[in-house]
Amino acid sequence: MKFLGKVPNFNFMRTRPHNAVLSAVLVITAIASFIIQGFNLGLDFKGGVQLEIGYSQPVEVNTVRQAIAAAGFNEAVIQHIGSARNVAIRLPLHEGSSDVQVIQRVIEVLKEKTDPKLEVRQQDFVGAKMGEELRDDGGIAMLIVFAGILVYVLIRFEWRSAVAAIIATLHDVIITAGCFSLFQWPFDLTVLAALLAVVGYSLNDTIVVYDRIRENFRKMRKGTALQITNSAMNQTLSRTIVTSFVTLLSLVAIYFVGGEVLQPFALALFIGIVVGTYSSIYVATSTALALGLERVHLLPAAKENTDKLSDTP
Repeated sequence: MKFLGKVPNFNFMRTRPHNAVLSAVLVITAIASFIIQGFNLGLDFKGGVQLEIGYSQPVEVNTVRQAIAAAGFNEAVIQHIGSARNVAIRLPLHEGSSDVQVIQRVIEVLKEKTDPKLEVRQQDFVGAKMGEELRDDGGIAMLIVFAGILVYVLIRFEWRSAVAAIIATLHDVIITAGCFSLFQWPFDLTVLAALLAVVGYSLNDTIVVYDRIRENFRKMRKGTALQITNSAMNQTLSRTIVTSFVTLLSLVAIYFVGGEVLQPFALALFIGIVVGTYSSIYVATSTALALGLERVHLLPAAKENTDKLSDTP
């Protein structure tokens, strides 16, 4: 692909050692944060209560939040659902209070400070045990995804590319999750979903680069593996920039307009796409080259034999 009317000629591979150090520092920092701080788990994992309240007139989310905060519930997550007259409220349990007591207290406060005729349309309770099951199921889903990636890339390419793709994808997930651990941003099911989306996005970007590398190895009869790989990344640069930029614009809109509940999802996906774009260039390809990727590994066996015969005097 062309960038501003012509194919660029950036020497991406020149900074491989520096990028390797940067990635190592980020990954080690993220893992250290996992061990020392852990995650600020949201209600989906810790357990809590959820209410759906119906009002006769439109109500502002800030009005509901201030009313609940005045009663001592400062960690409530509040959003409109369907219309400005329907509000969903999620909040953790307080020590020494049962779920029933928390729900009753919230309803009393809202009737007193917002609308005495409000309607409680739904009330649910998520226990800590269920939260643990959700967390475990999410981890299993992540492992299944990585196993599927390994099989897919092994079938489509070969083991060096497969291992490099797995390392790059792990790199993206660890750093993205590490940001949530390091800064103690809320980590809930939407963030877990975003991490799975990051896996797909990162892999797709890596596969595009790998495809072009394989094509270049078959078309370009001269040049080292490093030069051919560098050429492939320049050829896919335009596609990478356009795709990432448009996706990031959408995520910015979701973050600022989509409401409080979708903000962690948009933030996780934003970080993941930025890191994934970087890793497709500097982690996946660099790792494949470090594992010894050469022309012979990507050429079909029949074509390789034909080339050998044609070179024989």
